[in-house]
Amino acid sequence: MRIPGGLLTLLLTCSLPGLAQDPPKKPVVWVLSTGGTIAGQGASSTSLTEYKGGVLTGLQLVKDVPEISQIADVRVEQIANVGSANITIAHWLTLATRINRIFTDEPATAGVVITHGTNTMEETAYFLNLTVKHDRPVVLVGSMRPASAISADGPLNLLNAIRTAASPAARGKGVLLILNDEINAARDVTKTNTLRVETFRSPDLGYLGFVDGDKISFYRTPTRRHTTASEFDVTGLQELPSVEILYSYVQPNPILIQALLASRVKGIVMAGTGAGLVSDVEKGALAKAKGTVVVRSNRTGSGRVPAREDYDPLGMIAADNLNPQKARILLMLALTKTTNLAEIRRIFDEY
Repeated sequence: MRIPGGLLTLLLTCSLPGLAQDPPKKPVVWVLSTGGTIAGQGASSTSLTEYKGGVLTGLQLVKDVPEISQIADVRVEQIANVGSANITIAHWLTLATRINRIFTDEPATAGVVITHGTNTMEETAYFLNLTVKHDRPVVLVGSMRPASAISADGPLNLLNAIRTAASPAARGKGVLLILNDEINAARDVTKTNTLRVETFRSPDLGYLGFVDGDKISFYRTPTRRHTTASEFDVTGLQELPSVEILYSYVQPNPILIQALLASRVKGIVMAGTGAGLVSDVEKGALAKAKGTVVVRSNRTGSGRVPAREDYDPLGMIAADNLNPQKARILLMLALTKTTNLAEIRRIFDEY
């Protein structure tokens, strides 16, 4: 029996596996935009230091990289459009709430990317590392050159961040920071150079991995508590306890410590010399810190601050290898739960 051509085509389409099937769905990735250099523009293509951050929208950034559409189904939301020096705790709380809501309400979401200025990116990343309650990737990305510059690094950084957020290999590793093809953990990373594209480093522990053209490669996993293992919940919070940072140096004036204590600040982080040491003058002023929790970090840029017998009886808590700005974040969150010094020491040991 002769089968008509149209019917034969229909029969083959239905019977042969993989023939004329719908293309596989691309992973869903949300891009939450906050501004920064990646969204910045200068007067000319060579304006690499004189430019305004937070000019372009997140939607413009995504549209300017058409290759993104081959990788993921991207949904863009503008959270803010400011330089990172103007990021606030209110922005942090908004981001944490929004990301948790996306992951709860949108189970098909593979990950979230946040475009951000580089100057305070590590702080936002660490805050989210402690307050996002899901194991799917959250990736912060920015650039060292504005979008208007020759050889702007933002487009490739954004593409790599979306690739990583869409990757199952990135799950469970906490919040990540990606620039210059390098993947860093939020807890460990810091900005180390004012202008160079290779500015982000994890001084003590190194990169988590790399984003290359062929694949995303991870070589280690963070072991300190984060995201799904974190005890911190900022749901409904409008602000965090006040914690300030003081920098230690030769012959400091104790009036700064005295002023903070008089203002009833809830915590002080000392960026101490060496392994978190402070002068006798500072120690004497801090000994009067009734009701104010003091944490000892260091100004060296790397290394641990251990507990010491001459500081512990004064109630001063060692920050381990958290830099001052990260120690401040952990102390603020710890103070949302407790003022007990033993409990805060435990928190610094575990996070």
